[in-house]
Amino acid sequence: MAEHNRIGNEGEDAAVEYLVRQGYRILHRNWRYRHYELDVVAYDSEEKKLVVVEVKTRSTIDFGNPEDAVTEGKIRRIVSATDAYINEFEVDDDVRFDVVSVVRTDDGWKLNHIKDAFSPPLWE
Repeated sequence: MAEHNRIGNEGEDAAVEYLVRQGYRILHRNWRYRHYELDVVAYDSEEKKLVVVEVKTRSTIDFGNPEDAVTEGKIRRIVSATDAYINEFEVDDDVRFDVVSVVRTDDGWKLNHIKDAFSPPLWE
C-alpha cells in the first residue's frame, strides 16, 4: 500500500474513533455509489441527524490545511452520493455535512471537527 493511502486510512480510523467517543453511531464507512464515496456516514442521536463526514488527512500542513481540499467539485460529489444513500436506505432524518481534518503529529493525530461544514449547493 502506498504511504499516502496508509496515512489516509490511519487518519480515517482516528476520525472514526473520535466520532464514536463523541457519541456518534457509525452507520457506514467508505460507502460507494458509482464512482463516488462517502467516507463516514454516522448518526448524531443528540441532534437526530444523519451526518455525512468527509475526512481529510495530511502528514503535514506544509501545503495547507486538509479541509482546504474540500472543493466545490468534491462537495457536489458528496451531495450526489448522499442523495443516493438517502434513497437507498429510505432516510427520513435531516442531514448535516461535516468535515474532520486530520493531521499527523509527533504525538499521534490532531483533529479538527467542522460541524455543518457546507450546505448542498443549489442545482442549476
